[in-house]
Amino acid sequence: MVNKVILIGRLGRDPETRFTPGGTQVCNFTMATDENFKDKSGQWQKRTEWHRIVAWSGLAERCSQILKKGNLAYIEGRLQTREWNDRDGNKRTTTEIVANRMRTLTPRGERGLEMEAAAGAGPEPPEETLGDIGDEDVPF
Repeated sequence: MVNKVILIGRLGRDPETRFTPGGTQVCNFTMATDENFKDKSGQWQKRTEWHRIVAWSGLAERCSQILKKGNLAYIEGRLQTREWNDRDGNKRTTTEIVANRMRTLTPRGERGLEMEAAAGAGPEPPEETLGDIGDEDVPF
């Protein structure tokens, strides 16, 4: 069985970082992906899908240091659905991507670094350039 998600999209807000009671760092943010398609009349339409992303431990630290609202990023992880009861006792459900790999795709001149981080990696993941990736290579 396989549970793997790969997204390339833009952050909808700055990452929010917090710590569990046990001291583990967790980082949450949203990411938008776009789909372009032709409707029944032949007109191009654009549909935006929003995704909730959660990163833990070392990857959470790197995401909070590197990512900012509007950055283009590559996220790799797994899909997870959680349930809980809210303050009023209502059952709530959310589906999120638990990230295990992140790479910024924002050009250097636009918000800094092109770096990659992976879950469980040390505090300084290797810095890599992405070659000749331009806006025309991104599907939105």
